[in-house]
Amino acid sequence: MTGKTVPEIQSAALALLREGTVVPAHPLALDASRKLDRRRQKALTRYYLDAGAGGLAVGVHTTQFAIREAGLYEEVLSLAADTAANWTDRPLAMVAGLAGPTAQAVAEARTAVKLGYNAGLLSLAALKGRDQDALIEHCEAAAREIPLVGFYLQPAVGGLHLDADFWARFAAIDNVVAIKVAPFNRYRTIDVIRGVVEAGAENRIALYTGNDDHIVLDLVTPFTAMRDGKPVTLRFVGGLLGHWSVWTKGAVDIFRRCRAEASAGAVSTELLALDSRVTDCNSAFFDVANSFHGCIAGCHEILRRQRLLEGIWCLDPHEDLSPGQKEEIDRVSRMHADLADDGFVAANLERWLG
Repeated sequence: MTGKTVPEIQSAALALLREGTVVPAHPLALDASRKLDRRRQKALTRYYLDAGAGGLAVGVHTTQFAIREAGLYEEVLSLAADTAANWTDRPLAMVAGLAGPTAQAVAEARTAVKLGYNAGLLSLAALKGRDQDALIEHCEAAAREIPLVGFYLQPAVGGLHLDADFWARFAAIDNVVAIKVAPFNRYRTIDVIRGVVEAGAENRIALYTGNDDHIVLDLVTPFTAMRDGKPVTLRFVGGLLGHWSVWTKGAVDIFRRCRAEASAGAVSTELLALDSRVTDCNSAFFDVANSFHGCIAGCHEILRRQRLLEGIWCLDPHEDLSPGQKEEIDRVSRMHADLADDGFVAANLERWLG
């Protein structure tokens, strides 16, 4: 952002993250040879920003963890950061995915800071089988490098079961600024709430939904836990979602409506009913019927239909649509066409690709 110092940019980004915003998880644009398509990668970034996203998450699951083995991690993060900085002057919350054992996560955090990212979303999948002390030490090491966003990833796709005690210890780490709550499980979602309240961190840590099965309800529901015999209520302030990598303009509209109605204390039955429709779309995009096998390809398929992507190729040639998934995407695209942003994309596509 021109005219602003790095500390000013960081301060504005973290303030935005605390306030709450829409953070799409950025996909990876590849060509038919499964090589990075820089033109379409930049177009995706521009699309999300013009759709009203307040930030981007890059190097996360939706970007494909395999970018690390392919030697693309720094290039992909750099491309998104540079494209965003050259496209808009407004504050953005740029979140870098951090993965692997501690040495790798720390190295990725340092790379992210160098490239201008404001926070790191830390995956713990590589530490499966380690005890809680080891997990906390890992988180503390990453937090010494970059403001940290915790990540409760659902076990069905490699996440760990993390209880309320873990989240209390995690929330006590000073440089934790947010938590993405994505266990797809109401009991485990409440464990995160309990942990944050136990740590007394409810005014410091922003909660972001990643629960694709209850996006709307997470954004309008007050969550209450008890501390010292008194209720403490928290709310999700935003979402950091692979689901929001598609139909993003519609997602921003829904987010703004959720914020407005929740703030007014009068959530309409119409908005509550929208939760099931959004979840139905997610069931097709994320291939719930096949245990999420085609989740990345499903998002790619929507972007391909809008011509933002040339194809649905992933780095792993075995990652593709599952049998019947295309038909499910056809169904939800027809039934929930009012949630799509096809017209917005069509009107701006050539400019984004320019």
